[in-house]
Parts: sequence; structure tokens; C-alpha cells
Amino acid sequence: MDGPGIVRAMPSNSAATSGVRPLRADELEPLATGAWILGAGGGGDPYHAFLNLRRMYEEGTVVSLMDPDALADDALVAVVSTMGAPLVGEERLTDPTIAALAVRQMEEHLGRRFDAVMSLEIGGSNSFQPLMVAAVTGLPVLDADTMGRAYPEAQHSSFAIGDLQPYPLTLADVRENAIVVSKVASWKWMERISRKVCTEVGSLAATCKAPRTGREVKEWGVLRTVTQAIRLGETVLDARRRKADPVAAVVEHGGGLLLFSGKVVDNVCGTVNASVRKSQEAVTALRSLMLDRMRAVGDHLQSGIEALRAGSRPLREGVAAGCVCATMMCA
Repeated sequence: MDGPGIVRAMPSNSAATSGVRPLRADELEPLATGAWILGAGGGGDPYHAFLNLRRMYEEGTVVSLMDPDALADDALVAVVSTMGAPLVGEERLTDPTIAALAVRQMEEHLGRRFDAVMSLEIGGSNSFQPLMVAAVTGLPVLDADTMGRAYPEAQHSSFAIGDLQPYPLTLADVRENAIVVSKVASWKWMERISRKVCTEVGSLAATCKAPRTGREVKEWGVLRTVTQAIRLGETVLDARRRKADPVAAVVEHGGGLLLFSGKVVDNVCGTVNASVRKSQEAVTALRSLMLDRMRAVGDHLQSGIEALRAGSRPLREGVAAGCVCATMMCA
């Protein structure tokens, strides 16, 4: 077993290496819980997406999960995500049909069908995006992503690190607007352009990123993270049933290290302007504190100067110490 804090790739298992298996209904809640943990506060809340897919399962839908080892090198994989503001996503819920529209638009642009679908990021709500696409299209969901958690933008993905081609990209919204970005200069430019379009359609859209081959996914993807999220979620749910500490259970399961624990006493929310205002208030308070301390040092120096004039050696040494202190405060 690796030491605390070591992140390990999920190992293959006999069920997965046989190829494709049905994703069970009782694995959906653990997936949502595990994806929330891997998101580490980012990626949006997977709860609504979980409810959506659970309802589809109740109506007879079953999604298949494919192990990366079963993927052919020349297979074509759709990399999907929801782009936009998480707050908007709480009101305008993800539609499986629109999620699939971005994929179909990409197939039309390429003139070729996809063989599997995978998530851009396993952390947060995007963990369920490929499952929704699969529920509509019948494609298997690849047990992999490109981040292992949730990051703000596509240029932070493992495919970008591998310097793989960042285009084309398709984007679709609830009005069935479908946009193709056929070529860009870089991953950053793809992110900038697609986010501008996303803002225009209401700050929420389904995207299909640049298509990947099976070989590219196996070389540059973060593998078996869907299974990892499910196992994490199962650990939490099991701890709750046993009335045990779920945090301790997750730390033990992942070979992690608990750095600190505490209680949230202030919820900082609102617009960017509110955040900036709070930052300005903090800087103002810090400046006031520094000025108070500098005044105290100045008073000390003034006393020392007066003592120097009186010829006191101990106080001369005190003045020297005060000068050092003042220098450090100014620095």
C-alpha cells in the first residue's frame, strides 16, 4: 500500500476487463457521492443529475460501463461536459436530449459515429453527463475522464497536458442551437471562444470536446475514475449505515491523510463584486493593523532617541532592536 497522500490509478478488475458491464441502479447514488468528493468543491452539484438518471432507470433505461482495456486503439470517443455557471444549472437542469445533441452534432461534423462516450471531468455534475448521453444514444460509458477531479477549464485536462488537438468542439443549448468550433489556436482559445458562446445562450450548454481515439484515451486519460467514484461513494454510504465517521472511512479507503477539521462559520457567497469587496475589506483591516504596529514601533524609537541623548547604553541597544523590528515591519 502506498503512503498517505499518494494518488493511485484504479486497478482493473475481472468484471471490467471482460469488456462492458451494466451500470447498476444501486451504483448511481454512490457515483454521485463519490463524484462530489472528487470534485473537492468544484464541478457543480451532481444531485439533480443523479435524480434525473435514477428516474430514467425506473423507466427501464440501463447504461453500460466500459473498461479502458476493452477499447480499441482506433475507436472514436466522445468527450462530453456541461459548460456554464453552476447557479444557473440549479435552475435549468441538464437535459439528456440536449446532452446527446452536442454528440450527434459532432458525429455529423466528422461524418463518423462514436464508439463510446466519456466525461471531461469526474468531479461534480459532469460525472453524469456521459451517462445521460448514453441513456439517449446507447453508447457505452468509458470508465475514465481527463482530470481525476474537477478543474475550471479544459486546458487543465490531461489531454491538454498531452498536447492533443483541442478542436473541433460542438455546443448545444435548450433551444437546440448547435454550434461547431472547427479550429482554434490553442486549448485556451477553445475555452475562451466556447465560453463566450455559452454566455450568449444563457450561461449553460452541453458540449462535446475534441474527439479522441482509443489509443489517446488510454495514453492520456485518467483511467477507471468512474469506478473510483463509485467505491468512494459506497464507502461513505456504508459508514453512514454503520453510524461511523464517513470522513475517516474515506481517508482509510483512499490511503489519505487528514490535514485538519473544523466547522464552517461564515458562508461567503454572491457575485464577484461581493468577493472583491470582502477582499478589499480584509486588505483595509490588515493595513490598519500594520499602521497601528508601525506607530507603536515609532513611539519606541522616539523614546530610544531621547534616551540616546541622555547617554544610556542599554537603551541604545534597545533602539537598535527597534530599528530591526521597524525594518521587518516595513518589509
